[in-house]
Order: sequence, then C-alpha cells, then structure tokens
Amino acid sequence: MKRIPLLIFALSTLSISAEGPGKTIDLFDEKSLTGWKTVNPAFAKMWSVVDGVITAGDGQKKIPANTYLATTKEYADFEFRCLFRISGDHQTGLINSGIQYRSIIKGKKIIGYQADIGKGYWGDIYDEHRRGKLAQGDLSTLKHILKEDGWNSYIIRCQGNHHELYINGVKTVDYTEKDPKIPAQGVIAVQIHSGGKAKVEFRNITVEEL
Repeated sequence: MKRIPLLIFALSTLSISAEGPGKTIDLFDEKSLTGWKTVNPAFAKMWSVVDGVITAGDGQKKIPANTYLATTKEYADFEFRCLFRISGDHQTGLINSGIQYRSIIKGKKIIGYQADIGKGYWGDIYDEHRRGKLAQGDLSTLKHILKEDGWNSYIIRCQGNHHELYINGVKTVDYTEKDPKIPAQGVIAVQIHSGGKAKVEFRNITVEEL
C-alpha cells in the first residue's frame, strides 16, 4: 500500500480542523442597537446603550411590563455568550431578566425558550408564553461563585434538540426537547421583567453558529 508522506498527512489534517465550528460573531457593536429591535415598539425607549452596555431600567422606577430586545436574525444551532448584570430593590417587587432563544415573535408577543436570570430562577429554562418552566437550574456549584448584583457570564448552547445553559462556566441545565412540534429556530432576545425597581445590563454579546 502506498504511504502518504507525513507532511501531506499533517497538512490535510490541519485543513480538516480549519473547517470546524463557524466564526464567532459580535451581536452588539457597543455603540448602537443596530441588528436589534424591540418586540413591542411601545417600550422602545426602555432600551438604550449606556457606556457601551445594552441597558434597560434604571433601578429607580418600577418596570411596568415585560419588554424584550430581539435580534433581527434567527438562529437554530448555536453557542451564545454574553456578560450580564441585574440589580434592583427586591423589596419593591420581582427583579428578573432572561435571554430568549429560538423564540418566535407574534405581533407584540415573543414565544419561546428563556435562559432565566434572577433570584429564585438562576439558570432555569422557562418557555415564555407557552409551557412555563421546563428545567430547574442546578445551583449546587454555582451558588458559591454567583455574583447576584455583579457581572456574570451566560453561555447558551443549542444543537438539535439538546440545550445546555452555563453561568460563569458552570452548567445549570442539560435539557433535551422531546416535542418535535416546538420550533428549533428563532430570534435571540434580552428581557427585563415587570415588577420591582430593576436595572439589567448586557455586554460582550456573541454568537457562533454550529
């Protein structure tokens, strides 16, 4: 059998590895909301860019209604990453946020998976406007390193019907979708929940299509 020269074999292996996962794309330019849109235009003024950070709420006024800022592009299999911070007075009401993914916009409503953020909900998967909570976040390790009022990281990884959530590098949920009727593609969106005097911030937002 004819042997392939070692150098050619090495180069062919390098070429194959170079065709691996897709390029990581910045979803936020740190200057504007280009590439994003508010799901309900009535709440467009609630979202802004402050010091290079996507921001909603000010921590001084109660949030009147759930509002979402969504990507203009849809994603199916992907790895999403961001840094986030949520703050507010828990005595004034619910201080909560989340990251929608594989979500569908119908009129002024968004329907789909949400990677939850906030006390009592950290790392859960919630199915917004559809089935409710799907998976409880495992905080056994995360609780030791979570900064409840500080900056934390989120990773959402979806491939086929397999969903994984990570906060600060710790896996909180490993979920398999068993209903084939649930859409496997949709927008990504950030949320601020109605309730208390809250503020939520997002930065370093990227996605890699798998």
